[in-house]
Amino acid sequence: MNFSDLARVIEQLGKDRGIKKEVVIHAIEQAFLVTARKKFGIQGEYEARYNEKDGEVEIFQYKNVVESVRDKIVEIDLASARNLDEDCELGDQLGIKIENPGFTRIDIQTAKQIIFQKVRDAERDILFSEFKHREGDLVTGIARRFEKGNVILDLGKSDAVLPKKEIIFGESFKPGDRIQAYLSDVVMTNRGPEIRLSRTSPMFLVKLFEIEVPEIADGTIEVKAAAREPGHRAKIAVATADRDIDPVGACVGMKGSRVQNIVNELQGEKIDIVRWNGDVENFARAALAPAEIQSITQNSEDHTLDVIVEEDQLSLAIGRRGQNVRLAAMLTGWKINIISKAKLQERVKLAVENLVQLSNLSEAVAQVLVHKGIMSIVDLARSSADEVARYLGKSSADAQTMVNEAKAALSNPEIKSQVEEEAEIVSASALPNQSGFKTSEKAEVAKKDNDLSKFSEAERRLREELAAFKLK
Repeated sequence: MNFSDLARVIEQLGKDRGIKKEVVIHAIEQAFLVTARKKFGIQGEYEARYNEKDGEVEIFQYKNVVESVRDKIVEIDLASARNLDEDCELGDQLGIKIENPGFTRIDIQTAKQIIFQKVRDAERDILFSEFKHREGDLVTGIARRFEKGNVILDLGKSDAVLPKKEIIFGESFKPGDRIQAYLSDVVMTNRGPEIRLSRTSPMFLVKLFEIEVPEIADGTIEVKAAAREPGHRAKIAVATADRDIDPVGACVGMKGSRVQNIVNELQGEKIDIVRWNGDVENFARAALAPAEIQSITQNSEDHTLDVIVEEDQLSLAIGRRGQNVRLAAMLTGWKINIISKAKLQERVKLAVENLVQLSNLSEAVAQVLVHKGIMSIVDLARSSADEVARYLGKSSADAQTMVNEAKAALSNPEIKSQVEEEAEIVSASALPNQSGFKTSEKAEVAKKDNDLSKFSEAERRLREELAAFKLK
């Protein structure tokens, strides 16, 4: 059958959309194979071959050569078979070309629909593979329309979606605007590949720095981590192995020109550029800037940093609405507790006063116990005699006497066995709800207890700090 007109259309379609000719030919063959099965019987065995030279689709029906025919669709007798091929024998399978399949206009239309569907599927696969490897890149598109708050961008070969939640707070776009965004994900859906963009991702910030700072683009300076509260504030940690280069200064640029271009793109988002340090405590100090840190206690077991600051530095360390400490937690990947030194001293004083209610405890002994994390009579009652003996350098018998007295005091209504709840020492606490680290070995940060209302563990982690305080 002549098929040259449709073949020419499909060939042109494939050329315009970048689809290989072989894919289009395969689509043609598959389409007419389906049509043949529908017309001549689905139980038959058929083959469709596209003859590019003659512009024809040749359809072959395969039949088994038998003595007695029971099913004309799949069988042919030996005599009839030898009229077509004199060399065939019983048991052979003979391919018979259907010279005039008699396809109707409806059959042709069905074949066309199948062909166009397969071409569309091939086009989707090409688009998916083309954009999938571009995940993690910056792309620029033109805003075309808006769907439920989402912005649909024209990237040239395909549309992409910039979800409402991935738009920086306060941004507004109109059709025709050129928009730059981070290509975060490409997924295959029932409607084809969906290209998802983001302007709120920390990686959008990183990619902007790669464009503005040549030293980052060529690998001289490495971006180690980034954290953002989109539209408000961001922190980025940079490092370099070249001692002659100041990574922070290079990112800022002459008179702040480099970082200012990024700030303008991010709608005025304030950016803190931090020097990376492999030592967690030193890195945390830099991440919490501009606050001056008194001391930091690190607890690797539950991935927590207890940061002690002077009272006048407390608001700087916490930041507006806790912004500074949250970004520092994301940047370092550690949970951070901000603790006022004055509150800590008051808490230590109250803990000592609580313990000296016991008749056999002097203030000096109480200070040692507080230094070891025993902050109240309740804590002492729950401690083992061996622990107390080790802390105080006393005999097990003396330590057991102290523990027994503490247990007895729990039932005495005249003795307060616990420090008052208002003696809270943690002023702010932040969990890294997302990791700012770029490197894979740092990306999985330990996820621990999220209950921020319990701080007894934080108190115990301050053992080393407590010894330094001189109580009056």
